[in-house]
Amino acid sequence: MTTTAELFPLILYTIITVVIVAVLLLAAGWLGTGGSSANKSLPYESGIIPSGSARLATTVPFYLIAIFFIVFDVESAFIFTWAVAWKELGLPGLIHITFFIVALLSGLVWIWIKGGLDWGPSRERK
Repeated sequence: MTTTAELFPLILYTIITVVIVAVLLLAAGWLGTGGSSANKSLPYESGIIPSGSARLATTVPFYLIAIFFIVFDVESAFIFTWAVAWKELGLPGLIHITFFIVALLSGLVWIWIKGGLDWGPSRERK
């Protein structure tokens, strides 16, 4: 059972944080100009006024690369975590990580067979 004495540092920290954020927001609102002009509403990029639209179409391979990165990044986090504790996990841990890697590799092979990794021009596809 936690008592108020044990929670006092957390309560104090929360109160101080809320007060600091409130003071900073009030100071920004009070000290800021709050004015608006035509020049302030223009887009600004490196001192040059943009000459075209910022809405450019991004190809599907870009998103596939991003998804692959996230998948393999999460996979490597799990594998590194397992590697740190492999002595404690023993044979059951080895079986679980092996199943995990085989499942991910089988998914990668399936995507490869289906042509999910063929992004550029090909002789077969025209």
